[in-house]
Amino acid sequence: MVSLWGSKKGDEQQHEDDAANDDGDRHLSRQSREADERTRLLPPHRNDGYLDPDDPAVSPYNLFSVRAVRYVCVLFLVISFLWWVLLLVSIFVSPPMMHSRGSGFFDFSFTTLTVGNLLIGLLFFSTPSRAMEISSLIIAGFLLLDMIIVLAVQRLRSEEGWVGIASVIWATAMALYNVMSDRVVAWGKKEEEERLTGRQESRRTLREWCAVLTATIIMIIMIIITILLTATLILRSRDATLKPPGERYYVDGDKYKLHLACVGNITYKAHGKRNPTVLVEAGEYPFEDTMDDWIYNSYKNGTIDRYCYYDRPGFAWSDNAPSPHSAGMTSDALSEALAKAGEEGPWVLVSAGVGSIYSRIFSSRHVRDVHGLFLIDGLHEDLLSRIANPTRGFVLWGRGIISPLGYDRLIGAIFRGRTREDRVYGKSAYQAGKFIKAKLQENLVANSLTKNEVSQARNIQTPNTPLFVISSGIEVRRDHEWERKQEALTKITDRLMSWDVVNKAPHQVWLTLEGRTLLEKRLGELVRAK
Repeated sequence: MVSLWGSKKGDEQQHEDDAANDDGDRHLSRQSREADERTRLLPPHRNDGYLDPDDPAVSPYNLFSVRAVRYVCVLFLVISFLWWVLLLVSIFVSPPMMHSRGSGFFDFSFTTLTVGNLLIGLLFFSTPSRAMEISSLIIAGFLLLDMIIVLAVQRLRSEEGWVGIASVIWATAMALYNVMSDRVVAWGKKEEEERLTGRQESRRTLREWCAVLTATIIMIIMIIITILLTATLILRSRDATLKPPGERYYVDGDKYKLHLACVGNITYKAHGKRNPTVLVEAGEYPFEDTMDDWIYNSYKNGTIDRYCYYDRPGFAWSDNAPSPHSAGMTSDALSEALAKAGEEGPWVLVSAGVGSIYSRIFSSRHVRDVHGLFLIDGLHEDLLSRIANPTRGFVLWGRGIISPLGYDRLIGAIFRGRTREDRVYGKSAYQAGKFIKAKLQENLVANSLTKNEVSQARNIQTPNTPLFVISSGIEVRRDHEWERKQEALTKITDRLMSWDVVNKAPHQVWLTLEGRTLLEKRLGELVRAK
């Protein structure tokens, strides 16, 4: 029976029962409520002495070995960047003892690849991945092949010099270092996770996955670049087997070699004086692919008895000269090569386009040995600003930087049937790094050093030297400034023998039958002139 007023014990019992009922109701309500973003998925973590895997304290940087690898990587990056800057400067001005007889663009490409490789390694240092490791191994493998090619092929070894050899060896070593550092960081990450969390973490955060994806894409691009570099080196090795006509002579203190060739025998006049030898200066492209046909036909037809030609530095079989390099320096190099070959005048100087600048400078420095000048749509010194155009120079520099990739040369070799001859001196020669470097050097000093040299040559030139000028009718009609300067060229000596304008001929006058016929006729007249 319940007391009317109740009792203390009874009240306490009732309160406990009510509390138990309330807890049960809340428990049932919690169980029946649907899960939302506030619902705990896992029970509270018990304190077992381990850190959460996402805790910033769980890091491979805790290990001194990992930190040391990173510090060394930073040091290598600084060294590589300084070397990269030095190679960039050497494209425009060759530092002492650093001239390479090749273009120098391959050295720059290998060093750029090294800087990129080390930079990627540092940016994604704390997120090692199997994809990064495999990519770095592939790059290292191709760079190792590049190093073997450069060291094994004598022509490449001489063109690249110690600068190129050091660059490719350094690139290979840094690629292998990237593989090693990736392995060290992966090991350090595993060690710290086992020590601080009790197990190796197999999952990645979204940020880590994004880092791995970005690094993998960049490494794939670098692999493609490395493959293109290797393919271009293989093409260069193939081209190096093409033997030049004539000989290659060391010039300018044995800094580089100049290719010189002569055709025909020395003949003498009735009174014992030597007949003049025709010395040919090509225009904008190598002689072998432009002027060779009509000059050789003139020789076979008996119009001339003998002719010599050479490749300007960077053209065909000639090495690149140190930078800066002017037309006067090229003329001096030609003089040295002729002396080493035992060739003597008198000379009939035949030149086309920009080659006329070189011939006029050579003539002024050999006034007693020059029998006559023969200018084929020659460039006047007042138009050198067209060659020195800054936009043209920047485009040439850009083409040079990407030339080691050789994508255009590879496409030509694989799909268009381009041969060694095409790449060395033919229709694909303009794609070579050496040729681009020569044109860049020409651009850099055309309106300064070269213009001063040809202006001096005009003052030195003897006025009684026989002169023939042949102009392109198409160029004369298209450009009135060109027409005026062609007329000005007829006055560089006082003995103009003939000025002809070939009506339908382009800049390369010999491409038309009328042009070839006239050229051969006028050349015979100049050789026989007294």
